[in-house]
Amino acid sequence: MKKKFGTIALALIIGLTVVAIGLGFLFGPANPIPWVLMGGLALVVFFYNRREVESQLVWKDEYSVGVEKVDDDHKQLITLLNRFQTAYEYHTGEEFERTALNELINYTRYHFDREEELMKEHEYPDIEAHKAQHAAMIAEVEQFQKDYQARGHEALEGVATYLNEWLINHINGTDKLYVPYMADKR
Repeated sequence: MKKKFGTIALALIIGLTVVAIGLGFLFGPANPIPWVLMGGLALVVFFYNRREVESQLVWKDEYSVGVEKVDDDHKQLITLLNRFQTAYEYHTGEEFERTALNELINYTRYHFDREEELMKEHEYPDIEAHKAQHAAMIAEVEQFQKDYQARGHEALEGVATYLNEWLINHINGTDKLYVPYMADKR
């Protein structure tokens, strides 16, 4: 809720500044006030965008498991997580939130299937424990989906944070354990 009011306040400030710039130019282009306001407006937008980019999850080389198609899946999951987070934080509407959540869930299932198939192919000995982690995560996400259907937007509070942390912990922990078994896939 706090973010929503912050966004509304920012939109109001930008709108009023644009009006002030327009009014300032009524006194001629030599008037310094609209030019100063335009510079200030550019700074506000720059710093706001910078803050927003910092809140997004970004792929880092340290997340790589050394298997290109798995890394590509993980990158796509990060993209979908960021899309979902944006949909939630900016109250983009039920349809966009639902679509972003469903895309994330569907791609997660697809990725888990691909990853499990690779582990099976390479005879990874701890495959069952890994699959159990995948199943537990899917069950958790399905519960988020049910809560969302019942309660709407408010049910999604904290979901993006949970998913970001789960994904990074899973990649850097459990996923890295199968890397030696897939050496020929690098």
